[in-house]
Amino acid sequence: VQLQASGGGLVQAGGSLRLSCAASGRTFSSSAIGWFRQAPGKEREFVAAINWSGSSTYYADSVKDRFAISKDNAKNTVYLRMNSLKPEDTAVYYCAAGNFALATPVASYNYWGQGTQVTVSS
Repeated sequence: VQLQASGGGLVQAGGSLRLSCAASGRTFSSSAIGWFRQAPGKEREFVAAINWSGSSTYYADSVKDRFAISKDNAKNTVYLRMNSLKPEDTAVYYCAAGNFALATPVASYNYWGQGTQVTVSS
């Protein structure tokens, strides 16, 4: 599976962005997808995950009720809708694919996209 994240940018606090993760490869429809982020000087952290069918999702507490992950297997794309953005959401966001549904550890994912920068100004 090859992944490419896009949709990042500069937004004011309280604003919204939608990230996309376009995938290629026959196993995408059977893969669990996760979004992670990494701020400067910090470790990569889990943000959200969705199972292979798109029927189950899981979120980090810091983004719960603000972010929404969705999966369109027909388009081989996963989305991360981010609302009510805060300056602390500033990071490079990565999508990843793996075999374990709703996994949170970085090591659970085998394939990674290149990342897209999200900057939230106060």
